[in-house]
Amino acid sequence: QVRLVESGGGLVQAGGSLRLSCAASGRSGISYAMGWFRQAPEKEREFVSAWSGGTTNYADSVKGRFTISGDNTKNVVYLQMNSLKPEDTAVYYCVTASSINQLRAHPGFWGQGTQVTVSS
Repeated sequence: QVRLVESGGGLVQAGGSLRLSCAASGRSGISYAMGWFRQAPEKEREFVSAWSGGTTNYADSVKGRFTISGDNTKNVVYLQMNSLKPEDTAVYYCVTASSINQLRAHPGFWGQGTQVTVSS
């Protein structure tokens, strides 16, 4: 199985920034699309962003504020979150899949999650 470990979550004020990291291991010979979902309290889990090579994809709610990047060779992905809003508060999960489209529809592997809290 693929193991995903997230880091970088924390508590910030509205307008602040955080950088999330995710490292994947277990299948070093296979590259995956990697990205992020999030789940706020009492809300449905939602797609945030995905990355595969130089291709990126973002939910409308984070476009212009979040930037995803990564390295398929090293199986790492990052999410730079700027201009954070209270509505960004959620547990953020690192995910992988065979493609960005597949990741958005049905991720294959999930990390444990990292808490992001944005105060107003």
